[in-house]
Amino acid sequence: MRKRYTLRCYVIGAAAARTGDEMSGPALLLAGLAVTGSASTATALLAGITVSAAVGGPVFGVLLDRSARPGRLLAAALGAYGSALVVILLSLGRVPLVATVLVAVCAGLLGPALSGGWTAQLPCVVGRKDLPRATALDAMTFNFASLTGPALAGTAAGLAGAPTGVIVSVGLIAAAVPVAWRLPGVRGGEPGEVPALAPDSDPGPAPAPTTDSAPVPTSSPGPTTTPTPTSVVVDLRAGFRAIIRTPSLARATVASVISCVGQGILVACSPLLGERAFGSANHGVLLLSGVAASALVANAVLSRYPGLMRPDAVVPCSTTVLAVALLLAATGRPVLLITAMLIAGLGEGPQLAALFAIRHREAPERSRGQIFTTGASLKITGFALGAALTAPLAARSLTTALLTAAATQAVATLAFVRRSR
Repeated sequence: MRKRYTLRCYVIGAAAARTGDEMSGPALLLAGLAVTGSASTATALLAGITVSAAVGGPVFGVLLDRSARPGRLLAAALGAYGSALVVILLSLGRVPLVATVLVAVCAGLLGPALSGGWTAQLPCVVGRKDLPRATALDAMTFNFASLTGPALAGTAAGLAGAPTGVIVSVGLIAAAVPVAWRLPGVRGGEPGEVPALAPDSDPGPAPAPTTDSAPVPTSSPGPTTTPTPTSVVVDLRAGFRAIIRTPSLARATVASVISCVGQGILVACSPLLGERAFGSANHGVLLLSGVAASALVANAVLSRYPGLMRPDAVVPCSTTVLAVALLLAATGRPVLLITAMLIAGLGEGPQLAALFAIRHREAPERSRGQIFTTGASLKITGFALGAALTAPLAARSLTTALLTAAATQAVATLAFVRRSR
């Protein structure tokens, strides 16, 4: 009963934090536009809160790994992120824009805490036997957040004004703080140290002397040595080496980042798709909701039947499914477009769950937090690159942009398969 309750609390806290995170971007866009009347100000805020994630993720991950109570550090990061959103909202139109954007950049350093920081703590919540199901449930919180976050931001802005979306976002993040604070501590030794024995190993009893032989002398234990604590820079290097030198971890990371480039193009194209197929850019948001809903259903099935999860097979298969979905979307026909979005979710959801499963399986205990937050940072960077590529590609044609997105998924699949040989 305790394990079930703990996992339930974890899922609720992660879902609240991630929904607040998914709300924060659209909410800042709407608030920036409403308060200042400038689209450039709104996009500058969004860029500021995402651009620094690539730097913040690895460093925050190392700090998590070095902490005996990583949940409390995670809670502090959530509190600081929510506080920064409040400062941004209060400063809009009252202080120079550069100061507000600087606050957004500082907040972005903590962005990976809301994604990878949570997931890295999952093995401390459940045992290895329950980890496949828990991983699928964890991935579902991302799907749920991407489905409800933007919709909540738009609804709150429509009902009570644009700044309300930011306030609701902060409220959800704040609700996750006590759940993060109560997360279990690290297992197996002090943080930053490699235990001499695996946590479940047993050296066995010492042999007892027999009655017909002389007593076996025991050796002196010798002087006790205290491990020398490593620096943050050394731990950073160790974490990056673990990603690069672990084959399955390296290929999963490379494939997921390349795939995120394609996903960034799809998201950025969604308003144009809605306008071309249904006559309204607003329908593009509904298309993205279809992707998230389909991904949520796919991961719900995986959580119910965790035996279906074969991570090293799911990653290339799901990425191929994404490529097929983008090819269908490129046709521009309404029925095929809706079908494509639902198929995209069937690829996106299991891909994320499989990626988490590989990280849980391969990440060294002392670098687990860094590997998860670094992976989140790299994915955010890949997504941002895809979004940035959309404008020049779509200027040529929307079909060109979608075909490029499909090509990135094919490249991601090839990168995973080739590295596995």
